Amino acid sequence: MLRKFAHLLLRLGGWTPVGGVLDDPKAVLVAAPHTSNWDGYWALVYKVAVGLDVRFFAKKSLFWFPLGNLLRWLGAIELDRSRAVNAVQLAIDEFEKNDSFYLGLAPEGTRSLKPGWKSGFYRIAQGANVPVYIGFLDFGQKRIGIGPKVELTGDPDVDLAVIRKHYEGIKGRWPEKASPIVFP
Repeated sequence: MLRKFAHLLLRLGGWTPVGGVLDDPKAVLVAAPHTSNWDGYWALVYKVAVGLDVRFFAKKSLFWFPLGNLLRWLGAIELDRSRAVNAVQLAIDEFEKNDSFYLGLAPEGTRSLKPGWKSGFYRIAQGANVPVYIGFLDFGQKRIGIGPKVELTGDPDVDLAVIRKHYEGIKGRWPEKASPIVFP
């Protein structure tokens, strides 16, 4: 019933869901472009609509009652940035502990223009030896979904060129805030 409600929300929002099938038991899903506060909301609605068990990091300050319970139910992993916790290693450990594990990350790290993407998703995928899937919110065509898989070669320049190609033509809510797909 919840999945049907999520599909209804997508339809009312004018979104067309795309993909949602992952061929691997473990993967990192990148979500881009991330230019609006609405990106996370629509990504969660899509996740519920297609029935994906995708986990994601959320900052500790969001885990107050009752929001914290809802976030955990939706797949959030609490991240305390004030403690010396290595998020990359935490994620790699989760991949090692689970037979099936999907981690969604917004590599831009923020909704404002930056010189490039953060490299955490890349280091996690390499460290856990898992592929990367292209997740997108295309406000230009009102499509939301998961696209192709990218097997990392270990050469960031080559891999980012492949990822950049997949994001050609995809527009965020505020295109001028989309960060270039490079590691600064």
